[in-house]
Amino acid sequence: MHTAPRTLSSPNPATSNPRPLGGLLDVHAARDPDRPALTCDGVTLTRAQLAARANRRARALQGAGVVEGDFVAIALPNGAAFLELSFAAWILGATPAPVSYRLPAPELTAILDLMQPRVVIGGEATRAAGVPFIDEATTLDESLSPDPLPEMVAKHVKAIASGGSTGRPKVIVDHATSVLDPDNLSLGMRPGDTVVIPGPLYHAAPFGLAYMALGWGCHVVIAKRFDPAETLALIEKYRGNWAYLVPTMMHRIWRLPDEVRLAADLSSLEMVCHIAAACPVWLKEKWIEWLGPDAVWEVYSGTEAMGATYIGGREWLTHKGSVGRLLPGSEIRILGEDGQPVAPGEVGEVFFLPAGGRGATYHYLGAEPRARGEWETFGDLGRIDEDGYLYLADRRTDLVISGGANIYPAEVEAAVDAYPGVLSSVVVGLPDEDLGQKVHAILEMAADAAPLDVEALRAFLAARIVAYKLPRSFEVTTERLRDDAGKVRRSALRDARVGVA
Repeated sequence: MHTAPRTLSSPNPATSNPRPLGGLLDVHAARDPDRPALTCDGVTLTRAQLAARANRRARALQGAGVVEGDFVAIALPNGAAFLELSFAAWILGATPAPVSYRLPAPELTAILDLMQPRVVIGGEATRAAGVPFIDEATTLDESLSPDPLPEMVAKHVKAIASGGSTGRPKVIVDHATSVLDPDNLSLGMRPGDTVVIPGPLYHAAPFGLAYMALGWGCHVVIAKRFDPAETLALIEKYRGNWAYLVPTMMHRIWRLPDEVRLAADLSSLEMVCHIAAACPVWLKEKWIEWLGPDAVWEVYSGTEAMGATYIGGREWLTHKGSVGRLLPGSEIRILGEDGQPVAPGEVGEVFFLPAGGRGATYHYLGAEPRARGEWETFGDLGRIDEDGYLYLADRRTDLVISGGANIYPAEVEAAVDAYPGVLSSVVVGLPDEDLGQKVHAILEMAADAAPLDVEALRAFLAARIVAYKLPRSFEVTTERLRDDAGKVRRSALRDARVGVA
């Protein structure tokens, strides 16, 4: 183990020498071809093998018509193919666009209509959705050359699909280009690290961390799907130095029997970086007790990347509940309902202004930013103390964050409202020890309506929205949920049910 504690530092721009991301697998293969590069499901690819596979897939995509500036939608489960195809897109100057392979047909179609990708790469799940796609297996053609192609740079490094707050999906297009310095590491990673990422690659954080770690020459270990005991086993087996988690994962790992959790050899693990939902104070205390304060770090941001905060465990112990102080590259401001800055310690909406100004870091397809003048927000409420530490009061008043995944109530409500007999619906997030929040649906139905067939409703919704967005519980009422203008007091409905459902 290293003697000096790690820190979530930013790269030093003064010494940065960025290169096209699509060529970095070849860079590291030339340096040490037999070093492990990517592991999934017990299979490890060396740097040379990974680079060759990405180059072959790039030529296959080229044959399918992909050119510079295109979007390449990737609707695959976690696996080597997901990252190989992402690098293949960058090799051609195209933008990989991860999409959940579990999306029902209407949701996937809506996203693809917005994105207009040149190709969709998928498998059996994509076939079931009924959209035209290329089977990922056909893009790995051994007859194609494994040699590097001319270096190109994609205008947008990634495009991430997300549920829209209006009930319609949106696509968040990153304004960073596809370049990275292979020798200027950040985020607490160090040369030669083994980086363990058990999260789904169609989400922004695990995807971004995985491709950056590969670009820095780390050995990246991904899981086909998250399992608490298996995550510890991966860290132990591959001597993981750096790991990405979300609080729900942390909770499930902590709830393992002591004889399982404590038997895992985590002596190689020097940093756990947790992102997404706010971590319960009690849970973070347990992890700090377990791994030590220098090993547990937190980042607060969003896919839009207009600003971020971070905090290490040692700092957090003196500012419990905080998500940290601002990372360089943006400004932060807490604004009241009147749009004016509030006093230190007062709760308001959290706004950021990136160094390049509004719109510098991203743009939406299918949505408009939440902004006040030049300042933009993820929609969160919070406060900043006298020392500059941010505390979140609520993770997006309407948004439900369940198991680290963002779920927009309007999207679920649109599906529920389509069920026969439902007059209106309101979806709220209720506290859940395991998931952080669970999706709870309140259904307004006529007084003379037949009793709700919950199983029939679940089956109806399962054909329209992805599984993790499905309500965990239902409630029927004859009370009006919305006024004549369609407005709803969502917070009041949620607060009335906390501790009940």
